[in-house]
Amino acid sequence: MPGENFVQLVELMRRLRAPGGCPWDREQTFETIKPYMLEEAYEVAEAIDNGDFPHLREELGDLLLQVVFFSQMAAEAGHFTVEDVVRAISDKLVRRHPHVFGDKSRETSLDTGDQVKRKWADLKEEEKKQEAAARGEQYEKRKSVLDGVSKGAPALIEAYQLTDRAAFVGFDWPNPEGIVEKMEEEIAELREARANGGDREAIREEVGDLLFTAVNLARGLGMEPESLLKRANRKFRRRFQWMEARLAEENRQPAGTPLEEMEALWQRAKQEAVQS
Repeated sequence: MPGENFVQLVELMRRLRAPGGCPWDREQTFETIKPYMLEEAYEVAEAIDNGDFPHLREELGDLLLQVVFFSQMAAEAGHFTVEDVVRAISDKLVRRHPHVFGDKSRETSLDTGDQVKRKWADLKEEEKKQEAAARGEQYEKRKSVLDGVSKGAPALIEAYQLTDRAAFVGFDWPNPEGIVEKMEEEIAELREARANGGDREAIREEVGDLLFTAVNLARGLGMEPESLLKRANRKFRRRFQWMEARLAEENRQPAGTPLEEMEALWQRAKQEAVQS
């Protein structure tokens, strides 16, 4: 049963952190484990992108381990336990889905994902009011719908979330074609910035605008930009390495090979390089 296996995992981590356990695990802190948590999350995303379900199973286990690891350290410090973590998310899921778990005779029917997102936001706002009241504090509503977007998130994710929040309140193009036109406008502005003396700050700003608009276009098309860029990265890696291999067959390297010849190999790579 999943429950028994989860309890076993929690106990394994407790023993690893206990006196007589693993020296490496006992030395870790929230700060030292944090990079592993981020790494495992990205590896989960990569397995999904590759459609590699055996690998996904393994990576989800590694990610779950990070949750248990953090929770064990928090329990040792007297902050909370893994049981508190599981209970909190279970309670939140029930609370945020009254249309599923509540009295259906009293709840408004939600038929689309967008309706659920709006209901979720309303319920989240109400919870914060209640939490403030329980602390005897005056609740201050967020001044901006963008306040919940972390400034510490990777730039692609931050841009996606910013545009998604703005679209949530109606600040969005009616269709993706409008975003494509915006991209063309940004490209024209970049060309103009380069033509006008090549002011580096102006060029930097225009390139940033172009990247931001590209993220917005992905969102407008219902796609996740991080996965799209990862896919493009893999394609570039595959084609470039194919080109390197062809040159290596002649005891050559890209460095020192004329650009025109590398471009010809690149075009062959686009046609012949196997998918991976």
